Amino acid sequence: MGGLTAGNGGTAKGHGGRPSVADGGGSAAERGDQKGKASTAKSALPLEVGTRVMCRWRDGKYHPVKVIERRRSGASEAGDYEYYVHYTEFNRRLDEWVNLEHLDLDSVETDVDDKVDDKATSLKMTRNMKRKIEETHVEGHEELDPNSLREHEEFTKVKNIATIELGRYEIETWYFSPFPPEYSDCSKLYFCEFCLNFMKRKEQLQRHMKKCDLKHPPGDEIYRSGTLSMFEVDGKKNKVYGQNLCYLAKLFLDHKTLYYDVDLFLFYILCECDDRGCHMVGYFSKEKHSEESFNLACILTLPPYQRKGYGKFLIAFSYELSKKEGKVGTPERPLSDLGSVSYKGYWTRVLLDILKKHKGNISIKELSDMTAIRADDVLSTLQGLELIQYRKGQHAICADPKVLDRHIKAAGRGGLEVDVSKLIWTPYKEQG
Repeated sequence: MGGLTAGNGGTAKGHGGRPSVADGGGSAAERGDQKGKASTAKSALPLEVGTRVMCRWRDGKYHPVKVIERRRSGASEAGDYEYYVHYTEFNRRLDEWVNLEHLDLDSVETDVDDKVDDKATSLKMTRNMKRKIEETHVEGHEELDPNSLREHEEFTKVKNIATIELGRYEIETWYFSPFPPEYSDCSKLYFCEFCLNFMKRKEQLQRHMKKCDLKHPPGDEIYRSGTLSMFEVDGKKNKVYGQNLCYLAKLFLDHKTLYYDVDLFLFYILCECDDRGCHMVGYFSKEKHSEESFNLACILTLPPYQRKGYGKFLIAFSYELSKKEGKVGTPERPLSDLGSVSYKGYWTRVLLDILKKHKGNISIKELSDMTAIRADDVLSTLQGLELIQYRKGQHAICADPKVLDRHIKAAGRGGLEVDVSKLIWTPYKEQG
């Protein structure tokens, strides 16, 4: 996630190769200097919100962080605080509570004024680092003005739920989700994997499971191939389920507004099925009536099921529905970082596959009609692959076989395919 890899690194010289004050050795002067540093660092405690410091992550290495919030962790001494930190190089999904032992107090930058800290710290950053940080701050919020963005980040800055239990998985969350106030004192929630009701305690879930008669999402099963099933859930007919799904999804999506009015949406729930029931692996939603031709509003593959091709499958499925409707479609913007990568990959593979097989000339419009991908998305994808030339006032596709082969190899595998013969579905407008 975000370029960090988990591990239990570290060296014999303290944490992650950074010598610790307690290492011993060295001259008396050096030890005296270390004592001076330690006392200076201690005097800075507790750290203020806004402080920048180096923090040891799960890979055993130190990374620059900014203190977002703090809370007492026990006794009233200054050192007994936990700090909620944001790793400034990476996405907010890595934000977490850490103890003082994870922080290198010798690296503390105090008295940082938020209004000028970007200017001050930019002098110390490489251009690439600055780009990463800027992308992290505004990623997925291009539609927000600066004041709205600050308000959003302030309101959602600290994850309120740390983990959830869903089926056989315990999952670490990524982002804040606005659960009702009565859940504000919970760090873990227990979800029924079939109706998505959530509870504070394991015993409550166990009692609920004895009464819950659902073994799959409510709604109509519109696709089954092998152990994979897709269910269409109408937000108007299954309002509580739709709202619970939004609460759940928001824990893993930073860029979306949470819609309480789920009546206007259809939810497509992808499940793995076994003898115990149909277990949700991900979903996408779409508006029942979209004036902008959006064929997808929100998409999520749950973390335990990521990197298995399900995200690509969900995208492909949304376009198969568009074909059934006789429309071209496009996802609602903004896309998350993971969503953007998935879509670019899907468009690239689909278009390259057609260009590889097609004999003769083909236009952007024809590609759009064949794939249900909006013409703007076709054009931007081919431009990104440098397969477009502008000749005599119009775009021309340059499909050199060797260039196509190189791009196809780079695009990688396409993931799970949708077997259209297994899709039994009537568009919403035709359902009466």
